[in-house]
Amino acid sequence: MNDQQNKKIESAVEPAHYTKSAVEPAHYTKSAVEPADPTKTAVELARPIKSAVEPAHSKDWPHAPVHRLSQSGVYMVTAGTLYKEHFFREDERLTLLETSLLTLAKKYEWQLEAWAVFSNHYHFVARSPQDAATLKRLLSHLHTATAREVNRLDKAIGRNVWYNFWDSRLTFERSYLARLNYVHQNAVKHRLVPVSNQYRWCSAAWFERVATAATVKTIYSFKIDRLEVYDDF
Repeated sequence: MNDQQNKKIESAVEPAHYTKSAVEPAHYTKSAVEPADPTKTAVELARPIKSAVEPAHSKDWPHAPVHRLSQSGVYMVTAGTLYKEHFFREDERLTLLETSLLTLAKKYEWQLEAWAVFSNHYHFVARSPQDAATLKRLLSHLHTATAREVNRLDKAIGRNVWYNFWDSRLTFERSYLARLNYVHQNAVKHRLVPVSNQYRWCSAAWFERVATAATVKTIYSFKIDRLEVYDDF
């Protein structure tokens, strides 16, 4: 992709809102949410692709992504811990963060299409419900619940864990697809794995199972090195 095309991708995204994550107390319930019926779209689903990553039944997976923009808003969200501290540095804590994100996204009716969680930050791309203002409630609930749990593990009750989050509404197809690839490939960017589907706490392996081979090839072909995404962690 040439420079002119890359610039086109960058200009397609509305300015991100830099918002302090004012975390309000919330009740965290570990409940299984019934899976939604697959969304019928122009992108047909293929048979699952085998992956070396943990089996599908071990996570509360979202249903298949739409892979196109629609009237509902599509957002990319990034959040980081206070002082970029690695509060989620162990496997158990990464699983806690990812499971909480998957569960609460369903609770607040945000359809996750790509996600990646790390020891001090996370990214996701998701399709909003009719009321996009629920994003703040979703993040508040997520941050409250996960902070409470890591503080319990560390015997540091009341410690601040999360700091800021950034959200951008994606309004052009190419911008949206490029950022899907950015999130799928983020573990590779951070040099945690050589291939994205080998990282357990991201959406890459799931995406490769539920999307057609042609869709995977198309989205993975988008260049991500020039995208303006806050990722200084």
